[in-house]
Amino acid sequence: MTYALGALRGISACASERGTFAVLALDHRQNLRKELRPDDPASVSYDEMVEFKRAVVRALAPVATGTLLDPEIGAAQCVFDGSMPARAGLIVAIEATGYVGPSTARISRVLDGWSVEKAKRMGASAVKLLVYYHPAAPNAPGQEQLVADIAAACRAADLALFVEPLSYSLVDGEKLSGEARREVVIETASRLTPLGGDVLKAEFPYDRSVRDPVRWAEACAALDAASVLPWVLLSGGVDDATFEAQVEAACRAGASGVLVGRSVWADAATMEPRARDDFLATTGRERLRRLADVVDDLGRPWHERASRLTTAPAPGDGWYRGYRA
Repeated sequence: MTYALGALRGISACASERGTFAVLALDHRQNLRKELRPDDPASVSYDEMVEFKRAVVRALAPVATGTLLDPEIGAAQCVFDGSMPARAGLIVAIEATGYVGPSTARISRVLDGWSVEKAKRMGASAVKLLVYYHPAAPNAPGQEQLVADIAAACRAADLALFVEPLSYSLVDGEKLSGEARREVVIETASRLTPLGGDVLKAEFPYDRSVRDPVRWAEACAALDAASVLPWVLLSGGVDDATFEAQVEAACRAGASGVLVGRSVWADAATMEPRARDDFLATTGRERLRRLADVVDDLGRPWHERASRLTTAPAPGDGWYRGYRA
């Protein structure tokens, strides 16, 4: 029997006692440069990005159920100096930022010099893989193989995996919107979640062009039906009020929570340090607490959805002799 005790414990460490997620997402790298200095992103230094991440983590990680950080400028730095609470769940990104190839066939890859095994050794509760994906893209099979390979590596390391697909248009220069986006987001969940992993980090099925709550509810229900994994909603940079409404719709449909980034902390990015810290300690915390309350009230506990972590029999006498991830 294969037990995934490490993955089970890792996901639990990132969830509330009820089994829902209000995870702080701060694995941004190049995008963080744009947030910190919109007029001159290239001038943002490594030290500035590290300091901002430390400030956000110090203020918001105690309110979150877990924190998602990157290996380059976030995870090790925040663990080393104590910004990351020692008992909090830590999710570490596995992918390199951005993509290679054309915008209509985007290729994701693991960060050079990084691995699932290294994330496990540094004490991560889980890893996250961002994969650019369109079901009809010519490189879709390769992206699917990447998900399957990382899922296999996580099983071998007994580490939980959050899978984050990001959709795109097959027309160069265009963005997916309306019904086209809904179809891709839902079909992506149908294609990728059977390949492995433990939690789907999903985009909201509609972009800002659709505000109809009935269509929101129908799309979220379809997404819930398409995913074989528990799923959480990513914020995608929308404002906090819009995201809160999206979270409510998603959780009513079966989502287990959120991994939320810019809609909570982005306003602080261009502030001076004292104003930044005050904002994060007040407005930032209030936003995250509101989301946590919505999720805990309406979200479906992740363990209610059958998975490899919840369907194995309880370990019995001598289980450890054959233990493997």
